[in-house]
Amino acid sequence: MVSDSGVRECAIADALEVIGDRWSLLVIREISYGTRRFNDFQERTGAPRQILAARLKKLEAAGVIERRPYSEHPPRFEYLLTEAGLALTPVLRALRSWGEEYARPAGGE
Repeated sequence: MVSDSGVRECAIADALEVIGDRWSLLVIREISYGTRRFNDFQERTGAPRQILAARLKKLEAAGVIERRPYSEHPPRFEYLLTEAGLALTPVLRALRSWGEEYARPAGGE
């Protein structure tokens, strides 16, 4: 369907608004691998702190991840996938498969 402004309405575009950047997808990947804490996300993705914090907040606000306290003193949180986040598992598998087939340089690992 095309909106009054001439822009095609599309669920793919809507999904990309939520998860369509490198850091968001890498955070979701890491949580699916069992990573739960901010510093571990930063280490395993290479994301700058400010960008990582913003992506975690955005994913939480969108209902893709949830934040749970694991320490009160000092306050610390871990992140888990929600049902919506778990539903992205086949998408990540498909992206990995596509990347292995088409995005790696010849002879790359």
